[in-house]
Amino acid sequence: MVGWVGAARLAAGAATVVLAGAAAGFAPAARAQHTRQNGGEVALSSLEYRVLQDINSFRHAHHLSSLRISVALTQAADQHSHEMAAKGYFSHNSANGAAFWQRIERYYGAHDWSYWSVGENLLWASPDVSAARALRMWENSPEHRANLLTPGWRQIGISAVHVASAPGTYQGLGVTIVTTDFGVRR
Repeated sequence: MVGWVGAARLAAGAATVVLAGAAAGFAPAARAQHTRQNGGEVALSSLEYRVLQDINSFRHAHHLSSLRISVALTQAADQHSHEMAAKGYFSHNSANGAAFWQRIERYYGAHDWSYWSVGENLLWASPDVSAARALRMWENSPEHRANLLTPGWRQIGISAVHVASAPGTYQGLGVTIVTTDFGVRR
């Protein structure tokens, strides 16, 4: 079963936020790949690492720079994937109704920066999804494709969570939820 995908973007100073798309036992994938960034280390599962590689390959094919993994954006993405899985919902907004950019800003702060912009792609699939399939789903949606091809992004956070039996929206199915949070600060 193919799940849903959602994309969102916010630029600091923008008048509008563009949104598109729309307790279980966690079985987190083994985190095997380690990437150092800004003095911190991010441990990525093999799926998360492949998503990073595939997104960067896609960007290279379109003459864009690679995205570097961000500890802060990965924490924001991981929190959101786990929250959606545990509470059985699928949305850019947090369970408390806060907009996606407010959640990301708690981890990837905007203060002390003259420019700050974030975006997010989501998807869920049952029971699982490959990195290549995730990228195809995002490529085939104009909003997701726009996030993937935004030239200004410099960093990314990635979280893939697998749940054996997820409540709510997921109807007790085994699902994999992927959150990618994009960002730039300068």
